[in-house]
Amino acid sequence: VKLEESGGGLVHAGGSLRLSCIASGFAFEGYAMSWYRQAPGKTRELVAGIRRADGGIEYGDAVKGRFTIDRDDAQNTVYLEMTLLKPDDTAVYYCHAWNYGPLIYWGQGIQVTVSS
Repeated sequence: VKLEESGGGLVHAGGSLRLSCIASGFAFEGYAMSWYRQAPGKTRELVAGIRRADGGIEYGDAVKGRFTIDRDDAQNTVYLEMTLLKPDDTAVYYCHAWNYGPLIYWGQGIQVTVSS
């Protein structure tokens, strides 16, 4: 099982980034996929999640209206489009998969840094 994040980096405030997470080793279409983030000294928090099948979506309050999550089951990939980035968005972003049961997988994380 592997979740491989890409697309992170350094961006100025107001800029945009697109994160990708390519999954392998499990039945991607049967899993809810999410992005979490953890800033230094803070707990890990939900950024956005997208359900299997009906594609229902939820966002963390801090990113509503600025971030968009999407999934491509044919490509086993989940995306996070981040716009109007703020310094407070600086964190390590983690890809997360959950099968609505006991199976949970995490990616290794990718750094996003927003400069003011």
